[in-house]
Formats: sequence, C-alpha cells, structure tokens
Amino acid sequence: MLGRKKSAEKLKVVAVRIDPVIERRVRFLAEATGRKPSFFLQQLIEGGVSALEEVWLPPDLLAQVRSGTVPEPTVSHVVPDLFDETTFVE
Repeated sequence: MLGRKKSAEKLKVVAVRIDPVIERRVRFLAEATGRKPSFFLQQLIEGGVSALEEVWLPPDLLAQVRSGTVPEPTVSHVVPDLFDETTFVE
C-alpha cells in the first residue's frame, strides 16, 4: 500500500463527472458531519484505489505498486485530457 503524501508534496486537483444522486449524497454527508465534500471524495479514492488495483493490475505490476515502485506508464499514443495536459493511453 502506498503511504500518505508527504507534506511537501502538493495534492492534485482532478475533475470528474458523477451522477447527481451521488453528488447529493456526498454533499449531505459533508453537511451532516461538518466536513468538506472533497474530504469524503478523497477518502473514497484513497480507500478504493487498492481494490481497483487488485482487479485491474497483473500480480507482478501490483507487487511493484505496493512496494512503492510505481512504474511510468508506457505510451502507445498521447491525447489531451480535460485540462489540455498530456494523458498517456495504451
């Protein structure tokens, strides 16, 4: 499992589209607990990325990721993402 981010590392902003029902549920959870919606979204991502890795990554690559050695993506072609930054696609 990857460790927590060092305080010197900056968090990245990511934009995703979600179903309005889910957005309302996250907003309600935030209002009911006094936290920001971004806190809960970050918790979901951090908690769920391990499960996604287990399903989608081959065992040898998963072992590398879990040891903290995240390999650079291999590039087949490059496309711009929502922010006109380069995204690598296989």
